[in-house]
Amino acid sequence: MSHESRLTRELRALLHSRRVAAMGTTNDEGAPFVSMVPFALAPALGCVVIHVSGLAAHTRYLNARPAVSLLVMQGEVSGEPVHALQRATVEGQARMLQPGSDTWRACRAAYLQRFPEAQGMTQLADFQFVAIEVKGARQVAGFGAARSIDEEELRLALAPGQ
Repeated sequence: MSHESRLTRELRALLHSRRVAAMGTTNDEGAPFVSMVPFALAPALGCVVIHVSGLAAHTRYLNARPAVSLLVMQGEVSGEPVHALQRATVEGQARMLQPGSDTWRACRAAYLQRFPEAQGMTQLADFQFVAIEVKGARQVAGFGAARSIDEEELRLALAPGQ
């Protein structure tokens, strides 16, 4: 069994404990656009899963320009310094999934495991699943503890802990 670093364990804990991310896309004029998205993890596929409405601006931007980033962050604690909050910016490529495909089924299952209350939304015609294939990340594990992570290590952090 190989050694896993403390920072990788902390990244895994962050990704598995948080359910909402700030998603950065690029709008039609090339300006940054940030929105809130609930997310699930599909470790076997090496991706983060989101479920988006075709009516949302970010869905149009993802279709036109699939490069995306997700900021996942520890919740603020009263009385604690905000500069030390654990956070990770995950970079990836968004791919709209074909309903009924094997990948769509796996992503839907991962999403509904995390958000069972979204079952009804998955039946709406204007919503679709998006697999964000992870490419790397920037992790800040507290004040003075930051690092860049490659795709391979990020995929390890997506998997449930030992």
